Amino acid sequence: MNWQLRLIFALSAIMAFSGLAFSADGSSLKPPSGAKVAIVIFEDMECPLCAVTFPEVHDVAKAHKIPVVFYDFPLAKHPWSFQAAVFARFFQTKSEKLGDDFRAYIFKNQAQITPGNLQQYVQKFADDNKAPLPFAIDPQGKLKEAVEADRTLGQGLHLQGTPTVFVIGTGTPTPYVEVEDRSKLAQTVEEMQKKMAATPEHKASSKAH
Repeated sequence: MNWQLRLIFALSAIMAFSGLAFSADGSSLKPPSGAKVAIVIFEDMECPLCAVTFPEVHDVAKAHKIPVVFYDFPLAKHPWSFQAAVFARFFQTKSEKLGDDFRAYIFKNQAQITPGNLQQYVQKFADDNKAPLPFAIDPQGKLKEAVEADRTLGQGLHLQGTPTVFVIGTGTPTPYVEVEDRSKLAQTVEEMQKKMAATPEHKASSKAH
């Protein structure tokens, strides 16, 4: 075996090992206060698969009466996703529902949005929902900091992309399952609910989102 082939095999082995070593770790996540089970999703508002996953996650959460915790994980390859996340945070300051509705609206129109017309879509949503946009939505940069904090958290959990979906329970460390097959999300939630029903009550806490 010549040195080129040896190098290829060595690099392949390193990449395979790295994939195992840096799988997503949801053990530091927590359900919102009062919840024993929650769905956590890290999303990018420019990610086509996130647009498909968003309503699916909501439907499963509603059917099983559990909360959803969203984290922003805008990818560098997507030019308008970070700014869209900042706008989502702005509407969320008005109400949790308005923030969720904005995300759903952006995902619905995702294919038509560009860096050049994002502001037009945001303005239409604001007008339709009677939520006036100020001249500067984030004058102190706090909304941007919140998005950056989410992205840093995701990087610390070794996220490889979006959407990344976890079903989590209460405990230390957090019992969690990364849901890679979305068709098994409801089943995973039910299994976690059964597991939590069989464990002592824990006081769960989470950042307000």
